[in-house]
Amino acid sequence: MTAPSEPNPPADRSRRNARLGLICVGVFAGMVGLAYASVPLYRAFCQVTGFDGTVSRAEAAPTQVLDQTLNIRFDTNVRNLPWTFRSEQVSQSLKIGETGLAFFDVTNNGDAPITGRAVYNVVPEAAGAYFRKLECFCFSDQTIAPGETIKFPMVYFVDPEYAEDFETRNKAEITLSYTFYPSSEDAQAEARTHAPTDLAASALGGSQGAGL
Repeated sequence: MTAPSEPNPPADRSRRNARLGLICVGVFAGMVGLAYASVPLYRAFCQVTGFDGTVSRAEAAPTQVLDQTLNIRFDTNVRNLPWTFRSEQVSQSLKIGETGLAFFDVTNNGDAPITGRAVYNVVPEAAGAYFRKLECFCFSDQTIAPGETIKFPMVYFVDPEYAEDFETRNKAEITLSYTFYPSSEDAQAEARTHAPTDLAASALGGSQGAGL
């Protein structure tokens, strides 16, 4: 009498386990790749859609100006920079669709040139899709010499569709908030300058007492 065959011979199980292992490795690699790509993709998504209160850039002002007036408030902040950053106006009254002009002053109180970049958002967050900038200092790094003060203009408008969105049409005030941070290059240079001696030596492939 012939013995019944094993339903899952060891060779088949080994091949199946190998395939499962390869699939898991592929999924893990894909997740890692998405994690690295998520930040720029998220930033681009926010600038296009206005998600999370992110303000977008526009190429031209709208042709329609509504009678409805909004109060635009300006908030300025600095993080990890010896800078003074202020808005020359606390707020502005602006009709929806009308082009506004605001000025901001930034002073470097440090003893060396420093490069910073402003990030921004608006409140309420739903207004981010309609608050548009024609000219702004927030899309690139800004280098300021020690003791120097620079005046930055911002040209902006609120899209007329703001008045049609049920989330924003009854909101009479928008707060635009700016925060200046060190640029990534300056932050890295500052970290290297103030790194402990033993850490700096280790980064060069040596150690204390190694003859460097």
